[in-house]
Amino acid sequence: MTTRIIMDCDPGIDDAAAISVALNNPEFDVRLITTVAGNVTVDKTTRNALKLVHFFDKKVPVASGAEQPLIKPFEDAARIHGESGMPGYDFDEYVGDTVKHSAMEALYLTIMRSSKPVTLVPTGAYTNIALLLSVHPEVKPKIKRIVAMGGALGRGNMTSAAEFNVFTDPDAAKIMYASGIPIVMIGLDVTMKALLTPETLETVSTLGEAGNMLASIFKHYYEGHEGGIPMHDVNTICYLLHPEYYQTVNYWIDIQTDGPAIGETVADIRGAYHGGQTNAEVAVGIDADDFNRWFIEEVRQMQVN
Repeated sequence: MTTRIIMDCDPGIDDAAAISVALNNPEFDVRLITTVAGNVTVDKTTRNALKLVHFFDKKVPVASGAEQPLIKPFEDAARIHGESGMPGYDFDEYVGDTVKHSAMEALYLTIMRSSKPVTLVPTGAYTNIALLLSVHPEVKPKIKRIVAMGGALGRGNMTSAAEFNVFTDPDAAKIMYASGIPIVMIGLDVTMKALLTPETLETVSTLGEAGNMLASIFKHYYEGHEGGIPMHDVNTICYLLHPEYYQTVNYWIDIQTDGPAIGETVADIRGAYHGGQTNAEVAVGIDADDFNRWFIEEVRQMQVN
């Protein structure tokens, strides 16, 4: 039994790694890739998604989405991901075309036409998801769950309080977390523990053309830390395949939409404000060795035609 997923993303180097794994693992049926402004502008994130689909010769439709957040001014992360979002590898010049529908409409049509519920995997700002849920709330029963990269229970990576994806469009995050759809929050509490080590990066570079491509773009990722580099978005895919790798806690998550803590994901850790209810399963721990071994094996079995 494959898991039907839709990836909503802003490639971006770590998005590229997540997409690469999802496109090549037989346990996934990737029905659609939608793009959003985030790491770089949406024209660039869209082209990067097309590059990856073409590189692996997959027949997965790509739809271009929101050019800016719902309310907040747009701020990209080109300083981390480079001006193109995926520098370092010479992809083919021709990479195909997007579908005729906007991301929101493509999401709606794909979900409603599916014979079984679909899992949404947003790894960028949640603008497309928020637009979908606001305009077409009838899709909710056909969404199995949302496994979202974003948020933090502690220190952020965009501000001291906020993680980048939620900070980029906090109003969209608020809509998503208030939707009633089951949500798994894959935030910095695990992604900053799941660092790809220098040894893993060296091994990946030897694993065929897919490994060469990923290693080449990883070299341009300006988010190195002692012990390795974080692959934030890949953790959504790893969680779907191996939830046993992760430690999770159920919390109610509120989103701060203004002020100096804008973009903060506020967990009701004491259970004091929502009558004991929760709206998210929050990942708080992972074994980094498991993550590194898993990632190497995923890249090892990637096929480039």
